[in-house]
Amino acid sequence: MTRHERWNALLGMLADAGRLSVEEAADRMAVSAATIRRDFDQLAQQQMLTRTRGGAVAQSVSYDLPLRYKTARNATEKQRIAAATAEMARPGAIIGLNGGTTTSEVARVLATRADLHAEGGSPAITIVTNALNIGAELAVRPHVKIVLTGGVPRPQSYELTGPLATGIFDHVTLDVAILGVNGVAVEHGATCHNEGEADVNRLMAERADQVVVVADGSKVGRRAFARICDTSRIDVLVTDGAVPDADVASFTEAGVRVVQV
Repeated sequence: MTRHERWNALLGMLADAGRLSVEEAADRMAVSAATIRRDFDQLAQQQMLTRTRGGAVAQSVSYDLPLRYKTARNATEKQRIAAATAEMARPGAIIGLNGGTTTSEVARVLATRADLHAEGGSPAITIVTNALNIGAELAVRPHVKIVLTGGVPRPQSYELTGPLATGIFDHVTLDVAILGVNGVAVEHGATCHNEGEADVNRLMAERADQVVVVADGSKVGRRAFARICDTSRIDVLVTDGAVPDADVASFTEAGVRVVQV
Protein backbone atom coordinates (compact mmCIF):
# COMPACT_ATOMS: atom_id res chain seq x y z
CA MET A 1 0.00 0.00 0.00
CA THR A 2 1.39 3.38 -0.99
CA ARG A 3 1.41 6.37 1.35
CA HIS A 4 -1.45 8.07 -0.51
CA GLU A 5 -3.52 4.86 -0.43
CA ARG A 6 -2.86 4.63 3.31
CA TRP A 7 -3.85 8.27 3.79
CA ASN A 8 -7.03 7.71 1.81
CA ALA A 9 -7.92 4.73 4.01
CA LEU A 10 -7.17 6.67 7.21
CA LEU A 11 -9.32 9.61 6.14
CA GLY A 12 -12.12 7.24 5.21
CA MET A 13 -11.97 5.59 8.65
CA LEU A 14 -11.99 9.01 10.30
CA ALA A 15 -14.97 10.13 8.23
CA ASP A 16 -16.89 7.05 9.42
CA ALA A 17 -15.82 7.03 13.08
CA GLY A 18 -15.05 10.67 13.78
CA ARG A 19 -12.12 9.76 16.03
CA LEU A 20 -9.22 7.30 15.69
CA SER A 21 -6.38 6.31 18.01
CA VAL A 22 -2.86 5.62 16.79
CA GLU A 23 -3.04 2.05 18.10
CA GLU A 24 -6.39 1.31 16.45
CA ALA A 25 -5.25 2.74 13.13
CA ALA A 26 -1.96 0.82 13.23
CA ASP A 27 -3.86 -2.37 13.98
CA ARG A 28 -6.34 -1.91 11.14
CA MET A 29 -3.70 -0.82 8.64
CA ALA A 30 -1.15 -3.49 9.70
CA VAL A 31 1.64 -0.92 10.01
CA SER A 32 3.68 0.43 12.91
CA ALA A 33 2.41 3.05 15.35
CA ALA A 34 5.32 5.27 14.30
CA THR A 35 4.09 5.20 10.68
CA ILE A 36 0.57 6.19 11.74
CA ARG A 37 1.91 9.04 13.89
CA ARG A 38 3.80 10.40 10.89
CA ASP A 39 0.71 10.01 8.71
CA PHE A 40 -1.46 11.84 11.25
CA ASP A 41 1.11 14.63 11.59
CA GLN A 42 1.39 15.11 7.82
CA LEU A 43 -2.39 15.05 7.31
CA ALA A 44 -2.80 17.55 10.14
CA GLN A 45 -0.34 19.87 8.40
CA GLN A 46 -2.64 19.74 5.35
CA GLN A 47 -5.63 20.49 7.61
CA MET A 48 -7.22 17.18 6.71
CA LEU A 49 -7.65 16.18 10.36
CA THR A 50 -7.06 17.49 13.87
CA ARG A 51 -4.28 15.86 15.84
CA THR A 52 -5.07 14.81 19.42
CA ARG A 53 -3.04 13.20 22.15
CA GLY A 54 -2.77 9.58 21.04
CA GLY A 55 -4.75 9.92 17.84
CA ALA A 56 -6.77 12.21 15.57
CA VAL A 57 -10.30 13.50 15.05
CA ALA A 58 -12.05 14.31 11.81
CA GLN A 59 -12.44 17.86 10.61
CA SER A 60 -15.50 18.87 8.59
CA VAL A 61 -13.34 18.71 5.44
CA SER A 62 -12.97 14.98 5.95
CA TYR A 63 -16.56 14.57 4.79
CA ASP A 64 -15.77 16.34 1.51
CA LEU A 65 -12.31 15.06 0.73
CA PRO A 66 -10.28 16.50 -2.13
CA LEU A 67 -10.72 14.54 -5.34
CA ARG A 68 -7.16 13.20 -5.26
CA TYR A 69 -7.91 11.38 -1.99
CA LYS A 70 -11.21 9.92 -3.19
CA THR A 71 -10.00 8.38 -6.43
CA ALA A 72 -8.98 5.05 -4.88
CA ARG A 73 -12.31 4.47 -3.15
CA ASN A 74 -14.36 1.74 -4.85
CA ALA A 75 -12.25 2.25 -7.98
CA THR A 76 -13.26 -1.01 -9.69
CA GLU A 77 -16.97 -0.36 -9.14
CA LYS A 78 -16.65 3.20 -10.47
CA GLN A 79 -14.93 1.96 -13.62
CA ARG A 80 -17.74 -0.55 -14.28
CA ILE A 81 -20.36 2.12 -13.64
CA ALA A 82 -18.55 4.49 -16.00
CA ALA A 83 -18.35 1.90 -18.78
CA ALA A 84 -22.07 1.15 -18.55
CA THR A 85 -23.00 4.84 -18.43
CA ALA A 86 -20.81 5.82 -21.38
CA GLU A 87 -22.59 3.24 -23.53
CA MET A 88 -25.78 5.32 -23.20
CA ALA A 89 -24.25 8.26 -25.08
CA ARG A 90 -25.05 8.28 -28.78
CA PRO A 91 -22.90 10.00 -31.43
CA GLY A 92 -23.91 13.63 -31.79
CA ALA A 93 -25.22 13.87 -28.23
CA ILE A 94 -24.85 16.92 -26.00
CA ILE A 95 -23.84 15.63 -22.58
CA GLY A 96 -23.64 17.43 -19.26
CA LEU A 97 -21.04 16.14 -16.79
CA ASN A 98 -20.48 17.46 -13.30
CA GLY A 99 -17.32 16.82 -11.29
CA GLY A 100 -16.37 13.78 -9.25
CA THR A 101 -14.44 10.55 -9.44
CA THR A 102 -17.16 8.54 -11.19
CA THR A 103 -18.00 11.21 -13.78
CA SER A 104 -14.27 11.63 -14.43
CA GLU A 105 -14.18 7.92 -15.28
CA VAL A 106 -17.21 8.38 -17.56
CA ALA A 107 -15.35 11.17 -19.39
CA ARG A 108 -12.32 8.91 -19.90
CA VAL A 109 -14.46 6.14 -21.38
CA LEU A 110 -16.20 8.59 -23.72
CA ALA A 111 -12.81 9.90 -24.82
CA THR A 112 -11.69 6.43 -25.92
CA ARG A 113 -14.92 5.10 -27.48
CA ALA A 114 -14.00 4.07 -31.02
CA ASP A 115 -17.39 4.89 -32.54
CA LEU A 116 -17.11 8.49 -31.36
CA HIS A 117 -13.98 9.16 -33.39
CA ALA A 118 -15.67 10.83 -36.34
CA GLU A 119 -13.99 10.91 -39.71
CA GLY A 120 -12.20 14.15 -40.53
CA GLY A 121 -11.54 14.93 -36.89
CA SER A 122 -14.78 16.86 -36.36
CA PRO A 123 -16.42 16.60 -32.92
CA ALA A 124 -18.69 13.56 -32.50
CA ILE A 125 -20.10 14.61 -29.12
CA THR A 126 -20.38 17.82 -27.11
CA ILE A 127 -19.66 17.79 -23.38
CA VAL A 128 -20.74 20.66 -21.15
CA THR A 129 -18.97 20.50 -17.79
CA ASN A 130 -18.10 22.59 -14.77
CA ALA A 131 -15.23 20.26 -13.84
CA LEU A 132 -11.77 21.64 -14.58
CA ASN A 133 -10.11 18.22 -14.60
CA ILE A 134 -12.60 16.81 -17.12
CA GLY A 135 -12.18 19.86 -19.35
CA ALA A 136 -8.40 19.54 -19.24
CA GLU A 137 -8.43 15.81 -20.04
CA LEU A 138 -10.84 16.11 -22.96
CA ALA A 139 -9.59 19.38 -24.47
CA VAL A 140 -6.94 17.45 -26.41
CA ARG A 141 -9.52 15.07 -27.93
CA PRO A 142 -10.47 16.40 -31.40
CA HIS A 143 -13.65 14.31 -31.53
CA VAL A 144 -15.01 15.94 -28.34
CA LYS A 145 -16.30 19.50 -28.25
CA ILE A 146 -15.75 20.78 -24.71
CA VAL A 147 -17.85 23.61 -23.28
CA LEU A 148 -16.51 24.65 -19.89
CA THR A 149 -18.62 26.82 -17.62
CA GLY A 150 -17.15 29.85 -15.94
CA GLY A 151 -17.03 30.20 -12.20
CA VAL A 152 -14.77 29.82 -9.18
CA PRO A 153 -13.17 26.37 -8.67
CA ARG A 154 -13.56 24.40 -5.46
CA PRO A 155 -10.26 22.67 -4.58
CA GLN A 156 -12.07 19.62 -3.19
CA SER A 157 -13.77 18.69 -6.46
CA TYR A 158 -12.27 20.94 -9.19
CA GLU A 159 -15.85 22.04 -9.88
CA LEU A 160 -16.60 25.61 -10.95
CA THR A 161 -19.41 27.26 -8.99
CA GLY A 162 -21.10 30.64 -8.61
CA PRO A 163 -23.06 32.93 -10.97
CA LEU A 164 -20.51 32.60 -13.76
CA ALA A 165 -21.02 28.81 -13.68
CA THR A 166 -24.81 28.84 -13.55
CA GLY A 167 -25.27 31.57 -16.18
CA ILE A 168 -24.31 29.33 -19.09
CA PHE A 169 -27.40 27.19 -18.61
CA ASP A 170 -29.60 30.04 -19.83
CA HIS A 171 -28.03 29.46 -23.25
CA VAL A 172 -27.68 25.67 -23.69
CA THR A 173 -29.75 22.52 -23.80
CA LEU A 174 -28.57 18.97 -23.07
CA ASP A 175 -29.61 15.55 -24.29
CA VAL A 176 -28.44 13.93 -21.07
CA ALA A 177 -27.01 15.09 -17.76
CA ILE A 178 -24.71 12.57 -16.09
CA LEU A 179 -24.43 13.49 -12.44
CA GLY A 180 -22.09 12.20 -9.78
CA VAL A 181 -23.50 12.62 -6.27
CA ASN A 182 -22.53 12.23 -2.61
CA GLY A 183 -25.85 10.62 -1.82
CA VAL A 184 -29.01 9.42 -3.54
CA ALA A 185 -32.12 8.18 -1.76
CA VAL A 186 -35.72 7.80 -2.85
CA GLU A 187 -37.02 10.13 -0.14
CA HIS A 188 -34.33 12.80 -0.57
CA GLY A 189 -33.36 12.62 -4.24
CA ALA A 190 -29.83 13.36 -5.42
CA THR A 191 -27.64 15.32 -3.01
CA CYS A 192 -24.10 16.62 -2.60
CA HIS A 193 -22.03 18.24 0.13
CA ASN A 194 -21.75 21.77 -1.27
CA GLU A 195 -24.66 24.09 -2.04
CA GLY A 196 -22.75 25.88 -4.81
CA GLU A 197 -22.15 22.62 -6.65
CA ALA A 198 -25.79 21.66 -6.09
CA ASP A 199 -26.94 24.87 -7.84
CA VAL A 200 -24.90 24.08 -10.96
CA ASN A 201 -25.91 20.42 -10.96
CA ARG A 202 -29.60 21.30 -10.52
CA LEU A 203 -29.54 23.57 -13.58
CA MET A 204 -27.71 20.89 -15.54
CA ALA A 205 -30.51 18.45 -14.70
CA GLU A 206 -33.22 20.98 -15.59
CA ARG A 207 -31.72 21.60 -19.04
CA ALA A 208 -31.44 17.90 -19.89
CA ASP A 209 -33.94 15.62 -21.61
CA GLN A 210 -32.64 12.73 -19.49
CA VAL A 211 -30.93 12.65 -16.09
CA VAL A 212 -28.56 9.79 -15.24
CA VAL A 213 -27.18 9.57 -11.71
CA VAL A 214 -23.98 7.55 -11.25
CA ALA A 215 -23.25 6.36 -7.72
CA ASP A 216 -21.46 3.38 -6.23
CA GLY A 217 -23.29 1.38 -3.57
CA SER A 218 -21.80 3.34 -0.67
CA LYS A 219 -23.81 6.42 -1.72
CA VAL A 220 -27.18 4.80 -2.40
CA GLY A 221 -29.67 5.22 0.41
CA ARG A 222 -27.69 8.10 1.86
CA ARG A 223 -28.15 11.86 1.77
CA ALA A 224 -25.79 14.81 1.86
CA PHE A 225 -26.37 18.45 2.78
CA ALA A 226 -27.49 20.08 -0.48
CA ARG A 227 -30.26 18.81 -2.73
CA ILE A 228 -29.59 18.60 -6.46
CA CYS A 229 -32.95 17.29 -7.62
CA ASP A 230 -35.89 15.17 -6.52
CA THR A 231 -36.08 11.48 -7.33
CA SER A 232 -38.88 12.27 -9.81
CA ARG A 233 -36.32 14.10 -11.97
CA ILE A 234 -33.96 11.08 -12.15
CA ASP A 235 -34.49 8.79 -15.12
CA VAL A 236 -31.67 6.28 -14.61
CA LEU A 237 -29.51 5.27 -11.65
CA VAL A 238 -26.32 3.41 -12.56
CA THR A 239 -24.77 1.68 -9.57
CA ASP A 240 -23.09 -1.55 -8.49
CA GLY A 241 -24.23 -4.87 -7.08
CA ALA A 242 -23.75 -3.80 -3.46
CA VAL A 243 -27.12 -2.00 -3.38
CA PRO A 244 -29.73 -4.01 -1.43
CA ASP A 245 -32.68 -5.39 -3.39
CA ALA A 246 -35.07 -3.35 -1.23
CA ASP A 247 -33.41 -0.09 -2.31
CA VAL A 248 -33.47 -1.14 -5.96
CA ALA A 249 -37.18 -1.94 -5.64
CA SER A 250 -37.87 1.45 -4.02
CA PHE A 251 -36.20 3.33 -6.88
CA THR A 252 -37.97 1.19 -9.46
CA GLU A 253 -41.34 1.90 -7.83
CA ALA A 254 -40.48 5.61 -7.95
CA GLY A 255 -40.05 5.37 -11.73
CA VAL A 256 -36.24 5.24 -11.85
CA ARG A 257 -34.58 2.65 -14.07
CA VAL A 258 -31.81 1.03 -12.06
CA VAL A 259 -28.79 -0.38 -13.90
CA GLN A 260 -26.53 -2.52 -11.72
CA VAL A 261 -23.08 -3.53 -12.96
